[in-house]
Amino acid sequence: MITTVAAFRDYLLKEKKYSTHTVNAYLNDVLSFQTFHKNSFGEENIVDLGYGQIRNWIVSLVNGGLSNVTVNRKMASLKAFYKFLLKTKQIEVSPLLKHKALRVPKTLQIPFSEKEVVAVLSDVENPVGFEEVRNKLIIDLFYTTGMRRTELIHLEVANINVENSTIKVLGKRNKERILPVLPIIANQFLLYLKERADLESIKDSNVFFLTKKGVKLNDSFVYRLINSYFSKVSEKEKKSPHILRHTFATHLLNNGADLNSVKELLGHSSLASTQIYTHSSLSELQKVYKEAHPRNK
Repeated sequence: MITTVAAFRDYLLKEKKYSTHTVNAYLNDVLSFQTFHKNSFGEENIVDLGYGQIRNWIVSLVNGGLSNVTVNRKMASLKAFYKFLLKTKQIEVSPLLKHKALRVPKTLQIPFSEKEVVAVLSDVENPVGFEEVRNKLIIDLFYTTGMRRTELIHLEVANINVENSTIKVLGKRNKERILPVLPIIANQFLLYLKERADLESIKDSNVFFLTKKGVKLNDSFVYRLINSYFSKVSEKEKKSPHILRHTFATHLLNNGADLNSVKELLGHSSLASTQIYTHSSLSELQKVYKEAHPRNK
């Protein structure tokens, strides 16, 4: 069983080209199910199972207080595992073939208003010192490029082209894309690089964004940074890097950007992923519609 899970890990990393973070999440879910199956039925092997045993795990997770979103994520990991077993001909039919995801209420992702973004940027307009310069650049990059948190964290110094005002990011499944940056951001790159060079020690020399100790940022650090600045100006429930990415897309669409262009900037593989942002610009569309349609005059 250990070799099967190891082979699954290699498959996710090398063939599917998932990030290490994603692969670890998948493996943790599969191993969690294996532990449950062993404790419940005294058997570690989860290759040849029916849906009944898996359903017992689902019930256990729900009764344990996990949300439907979390349970669905764990089932997606398990589904990927059995899909791998099918692909490698270790099973003939997936036990999750007819599984239906648990219902999840749709939650509205509310973007920041332009007024809120301007308020934050005004607060960091004249940064002094390494940390303030870095923080301003991070906020500006999220808002002006729409990049993902992991993409920002993994940016390397070599990915920054100040002369051409572009950056290269590594998106999901290791897909590279080139993003344009505004001239004002390109100037901030130079200021940050100067401050970065003055750090006492730099342990992760290839990585662009560092802590004051010279090491790579992590997910929680970036989340806390964005949450801290936007908590000063916004009462919205969610104040995260993802909401700032959401804000980037919404503000572009509100100001007339083409949906396909926004799709490319966000690094989405399909237009359907980008269309979730259109609901936020509905009020703007209604305003334009009412002002422009002859029947409303």
